[in-house]
Amino acid sequence: MKSISTQAPAIDKATRIFHFIAQNGGVTYTQIYQGLSLPQSSTSTLLASLVANNLLRQNDGKYFLGLVFYEFGNKSVEQFNIRELAIEPLTQLRDKTHLACHLGVLDNDSAIYLAKVDSPNAIMVKSWLGKRLSLHCSGLGKVLLAWLPEKQVDLLLPDENLPAHTKTTITTRTKFKLELDKVRKNGWAFDNGEDFEGVTCIAVPVFDRQGNVVAAISTSGVVFQMPTDKITLFAQYAIESAAILTQKIS
Repeated sequence: MKSISTQAPAIDKATRIFHFIAQNGGVTYTQIYQGLSLPQSSTSTLLASLVANNLLRQNDGKYFLGLVFYEFGNKSVEQFNIRELAIEPLTQLRDKTHLACHLGVLDNDSAIYLAKVDSPNAIMVKSWLGKRLSLHCSGLGKVLLAWLPEKQVDLLLPDENLPAHTKTTITTRTKFKLELDKVRKNGWAFDNGEDFEGVTCIAVPVFDRQGNVVAAISTSGVVFQMPTDKITLFAQYAIESAAILTQKIS
């Protein structure tokens, strides 16, 4: 992250600390002041203040982002009105795939739909605004987790064994992390009927100006609406729509 200096140096330092922890997961006091080249004494005082204000939490000698950032993140998305900004790219994606398209964000331990554009087809995947999806077996969930630090993934999925929703659900955290590696490499995720039998989904990330994933766009339908020979094409359509939304919010 580019170092920014303003007339409020304490805020500058705190911001650098937040980004450092977000990128590296739980880190020690020594790793923070050495990694960011900060003075020891003032860093110790600043960390204590951030913990007292619940912006950071401390566990086993390491510092983590406070859960208040989940609340801030969700409120930020609401106030930015990303829902309205997403309608145009979602509509463009729907017009190319003829499938239901959604915008989703991470909300505590699940993905949640913020916006949707329905399919024009008679056969549609049932969904609604505010619907929650499991992180480990949905395309949106995979994308929203794939770019997080591994330790944050572990916090959201604390158990090695994951519940099976269908016969294709990934049921161990170890295998799921390999799936997240694949998502990052490809730039998109595929739900192969892992949440609901016979329903497939493609999801892609939406980035903010700092390169953080703040939301995901998906297109979904029953298996025959998304044949194998069109999956890569639909993924490219979704990537193009997500790029439009990324540009809108950057």
